[in-house]
Amino acid sequence: MSSLAAVEQSLARINDPSGEGKFTFMSVAADRAKAEGAAQDALRKAGGPLGPLAGLTLSVKDLFDVAGEASLAGSIALKGAAPATADCPAVSRLRQAGAIALGRTGMSEFAYSGVGHNPHYGTPASPWDRKNNRRIPGGSSSGAGVSVADGMADIGLGSDTGGSVRVPAAMNGVVGFKPTAARVPTANVLPLSTSLDSIGPLAKSVDLCALADAVLAGETPRALQSIGIKGLRFFVPTTQVLEDLSPEVATDFERALDLLSKAGAVFSEGIFPGWEARMAAAAKGGIVGAEAWTWHRGLLEEKGELYDRRIRHRLHSGRDMSAADYLDCLAARRAYQAAWAPILAEVDAILMPTAAIIPPTIASIEEDDAEFTRINGLALRNAATINVLDGCGLALPMMEPGSAPTSLMIAGGAFSDHRILTIGKAVETLLKP
Repeated sequence: MSSLAAVEQSLARINDPSGEGKFTFMSVAADRAKAEGAAQDALRKAGGPLGPLAGLTLSVKDLFDVAGEASLAGSIALKGAAPATADCPAVSRLRQAGAIALGRTGMSEFAYSGVGHNPHYGTPASPWDRKNNRRIPGGSSSGAGVSVADGMADIGLGSDTGGSVRVPAAMNGVVGFKPTAARVPTANVLPLSTSLDSIGPLAKSVDLCALADAVLAGETPRALQSIGIKGLRFFVPTTQVLEDLSPEVATDFERALDLLSKAGAVFSEGIFPGWEARMAAAAKGGIVGAEAWTWHRGLLEEKGELYDRRIRHRLHSGRDMSAADYLDCLAARRAYQAAWAPILAEVDAILMPTAAIIPPTIASIEEDDAEFTRINGLALRNAATINVLDGCGLALPMMEPGSAPTSLMIAGGAFSDHRILTIGKAVETLLKP
């Protein structure tokens, strides 16, 4: 179809009164998107050059600067903020490659939750079981995940500090990729943790995630090589990340491992390396708590009563950390990375469930703070291990059609991104019914 037709199709799905658009998008730039689509069609007709993402629609998480728009990060505390004067590098690269930005997607306030709940603007529901129950979309890139799952956008642009791209990908049954953090610039993106923030895409295929990732990283896009499964070496941690799994997650993970084994993959198993160091890196609020408090302390003092109480509580965890506490967390992170180094040198990828659970109902966590905390921990626990590692991770649907969404995470060390995506394409082909 033409670029304009693609935009109009996405806008129709956003505006469908029976759909989730009103909860998924904070704002929609329909006129701009239509004009860009029409301009692409005119250029195509004239034989002009088009970018690798031409005709693909894009949703942008509400913490990325887009020229002329204010970045509210899902919060009412930033209402009235001045609009950005320019696109941030991540958005600029995608738009220069031809992606057509439709609007800004909702998120967990200030990106500080893996649940995806937002009491200020509403919470979009996961597509699974929607007719019977409204279930959490995962966060913090909740709107990004739902926008892709519901066909409102081809690509969702998200950020991932502890799983915030991969968890909504898992809860919505789509693909999500967290790159090595240093590959994609975070300039003019409202931060959560300057040490751990990563910028990545969500889409319905590994190929499209890889294409968007290359554009985001300023690399020349290249097609992923088709490889076989036979001989690929995978490490599967057998402790911590396999605890407290929803039955559906446990069953689908075993099924995925069985399919890989029958296809010739080689497995090694063992205790999770450096788990104590990983937990030490999160002590007393951890790296995220200290760095988030640094950014939010002034705004909290001025407008703290406007924050979601749960987000405010989490931000306060960094308030009482000393400089020594923060440096201890950084040292623990280095020890954790050192514990993983020998294993990463011997295998092609790490395998584990992306999230330990299937999405519970939104109602179950809205008022129950203890349940919210429990669900948030189980949603983020596995994915966050890769951020602390400074690695890259791909979330890949592994459920049977029509079943509860479950996700396989294929992960690797720093700058193994292209290899992980290539392996992911092969696994995606194997898991598809």
